[in-house]
Amino acid sequence: MRAAGRVVVSASLVTVFAACGTPPPAPAPQAQLPQGGAGAPPLPALPVPEAQVPKYEPKGRRDPFEALEGAQGAGGGGNLVATAKLTGIVRSARATLALVETQEGIGYILKPGDTLGDGRVLEIGSDSVVFQVPQKAGETTNRVVLRMAMD
Repeated sequence: MRAAGRVVVSASLVTVFAACGTPPPAPAPQAQLPQGGAGAPPLPALPVPEAQVPKYEPKGRRDPFEALEGAQGAGGGGNLVATAKLTGIVRSARATLALVETQEGIGYILKPGDTLGDGRVLEIGSDSVVFQVPQKAGETTNRVVLRMAMD
């Protein structure tokens, strides 16, 4: 039985041509690029095509590229929590989620730690969600509790 072997030969092209008795070919001329240094003429500016920005057509829908004022805490974000309604609670072995709808009809799926306006979800019960909001002057608590509407 014979083992297959590999031979690696390392030689430069000049060595190979010298061994054959043939002079190596002359190197190809390199193109000279202008160097941008002191006293050198400036390189010409290449034309840059204008960006093609697609236009959003709302067709009766809210523009998704505009910021939601209430969801970012601007303009009475605490009121966003107080005026929202709890529409459902989803429980699984891994997580409990609250389905909350704002007065504008925008729905959110929230878990403990998520924020809605200025409120942060503290806990999700069997029929309620507790939010922590910044305490305002004259109020006794910094919590808002949303309960499921029983029809």
